Amino acid sequence: MFGLLTEKLGGAFSKLSGQRKLTEDNISDAVREVRLALLEADVNYAVVKNFIKRVKEKALGDAVVKSVSPQQQFVKIIHDELVSLMGGEEPQLNLSAKPAVVMMCGLQGSGKTTHSAKLVHHLKKAGKCNNPLLVACDLQRPAAIQQLQTLGDQVGVPVFVMEGEKSPVKVAKAAMTLAGDAGHDLVVIDTAGRLHVDEEMMQQLEKVKSTVKPHEVLFVANATTGQDAVKTAATFNERVEITGTILTMLDGNTRGGAAISIREVTGKPLVFEGIGEKMDDLQWFNPQSMADRILGMGDTINLVKKAQEHIDEKDAEALEKKIRKASFTYNDYLSQMQMVKKMGSLKSILKMLPGASKLGDLDIDDKEFFKVEAIILSMTPQEREQNCEMAMGRRKRVARGSGTSLDDVNRLVKSFKQAKQFMKNMPKMKNLEKMMGGAL
Repeated sequence: MFGLLTEKLGGAFSKLSGQRKLTEDNISDAVREVRLALLEADVNYAVVKNFIKRVKEKALGDAVVKSVSPQQQFVKIIHDELVSLMGGEEPQLNLSAKPAVVMMCGLQGSGKTTHSAKLVHHLKKAGKCNNPLLVACDLQRPAAIQQLQTLGDQVGVPVFVMEGEKSPVKVAKAAMTLAGDAGHDLVVIDTAGRLHVDEEMMQQLEKVKSTVKPHEVLFVANATTGQDAVKTAATFNERVEITGTILTMLDGNTRGGAAISIREVTGKPLVFEGIGEKMDDLQWFNPQSMADRILGMGDTINLVKKAQEHIDEKDAEALEKKIRKASFTYNDYLSQMQMVKKMGSLKSILKMLPGASKLGDLDIDDKEFFKVEAIILSMTPQEREQNCEMAMGRRKRVARGSGTSLDDVNRLVKSFKQAKQFMKNMPKMKNLEKMMGGAL
C-alpha cells in the first residue's frame, strides 16, 4: 500500500537534501514534486490544490529551527498537513443509545456485508457492546442473506432475517422491534448496493434511514477504486448524509488517493480501515498512523495497539525477571514466538516498524514460526527448561521428532543462545504499561 506514493514523496524531499535553508525557489521545486506525486496517487484535484497551497504558505512562513534541516522541516510540514487533511484525531462512534443503530451503505462489491460482520466483531471485542444484532436488509443481491448468516456464525452474532419479505423497510422495522424486546445494545443494518449509483437504491436507503433513525450511517468504500470511491461517497453523503467512511482493501495494491481525499470531499471522518480478509482485520482509522505510512515512517501506533492487545503485563514482568536472572528457557522462547504469531504475520509486523519501507518487498516465510515451534515441542521437559546440555545426540533426536533437519536445530540453539545473551545485556526495561503509554 502507498508504495509508489511513498517513493515519489521521498524523491520530492530529496530535492531539499543539502539545502541550508528553505527558500521560495527550493520550496517551489519540492512542492511541484509533491503535487505530481499526489495526483499520480489519484488524490482529488481540488484536494491537492488546497493541500499544496497550505503547505507552501506554512513552509514559507515557518522559521527554520537550527537543529533541524530544511528537508526534515519540510517533511514535518507535509506530515502535519496530511494528518490535518485526514481528520486530525482518531474518530469515535456514537454508541451511547441502547440500542445504538448503525446503517451500512455503499456500492455492490465494496465489502459492505463482510464489514458489517467485522464491525460488530470489532466493537464486541473492544467492549463497546455486549449483545449486538446484524440485520439482513440486502434483499437485492443473490446469497447476500446467506453470506451475512455465515459471517454472523463466525463472529457469534445473531442475524435477523425475514424469509420471503421483499421490502427492506419492513425488515428494518421488524428488526428494531425485536432489538428492543430482546435487549440488543447494538444493531448493524446491512443494506443493498448496486454496481453504480441509481435513484431506486437511494430512495430505498432514505426510507430505511427514516424508519430506523440510525445514530451512525457508515459508507463502505473500496480503496482500490480511487477517485470513483470519492465521487460515490460524495453522492451518498448528499442523499443519506453519511456520518463516516470505512475504507476497505487497504492491504491491497492501492494508490491511496481515496484515503487522502474522502474526508476532505465529504466533510465526514474516516472511521475504520479494512486491512485483510479475516474478521479481525479491521482497525480504527488513525490520521497520524496513515500519514506515517504514507511517508514511509512505519506504523508504530497500530503496532503498539496490537502489542497491548496480546501482551499481558504480568507475564511481561515475569519474563523480564527471568531474563535478568538468566533463567530464560526454550519454553519462554516458545511463548514469545506464539505471542508474536497472535499479532499477525511476521511480514506484516516488520512492515509496521519505522524504516521498513526501505527494505523493499520483504520476503519472510511465516513457516519458520511453525518450524521453531515443532523443534521446541519435540524437546523433553528437561531440555526445554535447560536442565541438560543440548548435545549432538539430543539434537539429532529432536530433528527426527520435529521433521526438521539437524541444521535447523543447530540454528535454533545458536539463535536462542544469542537472544538470551542479548536480553541479559539489555538495559533495564521500563514498566510495560508506561512504555506502551509513552509510545501512544
